[in-house]
Amino acid sequence: MTALERRIRERLDEVVDPCSAANGTDLSIIEMGLLDGIDVDEGHVTVSMRLTSPFCMQLPYFVEEVDERVGSIDGVISVTLETDEGVDWHTGMMTEEARKRRRERKAAREAAYFDDPTEDVSADD
Repeated sequence: MTALERRIRERLDEVVDPCSAANGTDLSIIEMGLLDGIDVDEGHVTVSMRLTSPFCMQLPYFVEEVDERVGSIDGVISVTLETDEGVDWHTGMMTEEARKRRRERKAAREAAYFDDPTEDVSADD
């Protein structure tokens, strides 16, 4: 991996997946396993990424974030974002740390909503 590719990867690691942000985990597209590849050809960068769903409504966000972050790197002339159809991604592509944070957030939400899941709330009537 070249120094430029490393820098591009670092900047992509700053792009937070908006769905993870909505769930309170703020996972980057790198942590989510959404980055499929980086191709650099004489300053022209193509970033290939996976979508989590064919119905992903965040594509304009990803285009803007990738263009802004990667396009600001010295030596980058242009940036193109390519995506798949949103059918290949699965949670196993996430980093172990991301899966851990996701599990912890899920457990915290469950604890907040269900103080005692064995308690019969209908008995309070």
